[in-house]
Amino acid sequence: MNKLKLVFATNNANKLKEVQAMLTNFEIISLADINCFDDIPETANTLEGNAILKANYITEKFGYNCFADDTGLEVKALNNEPGVFSARYAGKENNAEANMNKLLTNLGETTNREAQFRTAIALNMNQKQYIFEGICKGQILTKKQGDSGFGYDPIFMPKGYKKSFAEMDMIEKGAISHRGKAIEKLVTFLNNQD
Repeated sequence: MNKLKLVFATNNANKLKEVQAMLTNFEIISLADINCFDDIPETANTLEGNAILKANYITEKFGYNCFADDTGLEVKALNNEPGVFSARYAGKENNAEANMNKLLTNLGETTNREAQFRTAIALNMNQKQYIFEGICKGQILTKKQGDSGFGYDPIFMPKGYKKSFAEMDMIEKGAISHRGKAIEKLVTFLNNQD
């Protein structure tokens, strides 16, 4: 039986690995696999908007069924910053260290360290579009802990845990993460398609 082939519109190798590990019944291919090396604009002011822009770009230009995600870290005490600007919080370089340092500096001694990661996924399949969302609540640590994961993982501790995302392996993180929850909804949906 042929596996359903879906393009995951990302250039982030870490994200691709994480998602392939969760979607084993499907053939998940990357942008590089379809020879797409374009810098897809993410100019929307919402996570959903950016996910839709990326998915539509691939479907329109390459004709594939595809899904794209956008994820933001929303920190309550900072009016939900960095949000849609999470990857570029400290500048266009997408530097995770600089982003974390800026966030920790902006939070300073603030005691309310409540935060949530939110992922929006846009799926374009057979001329229809579907949106899925996943949220993981937690808090921002005062210093970095752990060295696996990526992005803000070393300073985010999910609710009910005593360790950061960066101290978890991919399977443990995937089971509770925002992306994991959004992907779970995507998988359930895909499994119910004939």
